[in-house]
Amino acid sequence: MLDRPELWWQAVGFFVHHFSDWKDNWRNAIGDDHAERRQVHSIRSAAANVGAKMLAGQAERMEQVLLRRLDGSDDEIPAVWREELAAAFDVAWGCAARAWQDAGSDLPELS
Repeated sequence: MLDRPELWWQAVGFFVHHFSDWKDNWRNAIGDDHAERRQVHSIRSAAANVGAKMLAGQAERMEQVLLRRLDGSDDEIPAVWREELAAAFDVAWGCAARAWQDAGSDLPELS
């Protein structure tokens, strides 16, 4: 996206619209390691694309544990990790949504 800010704005718009309900979808996936890993992986990738480093890092940490669990490990996921991931999502999505709206674009309808 170097020297092409419009590509970054497209990524921000995708992040704002496609992930507006991510936290609900993720919470519904908790308890199913396959489904939760897919949710966490998708937000990790999207966060990295828009420069949301804290969110990407929190998601990567969670994804690594979920992958170990899928390989048979009995690793526990500390509740605080989920709280931190949710908080990092709120900050990143909120900042992206404000930037998107300040640029004159519409926000998605939230349920």
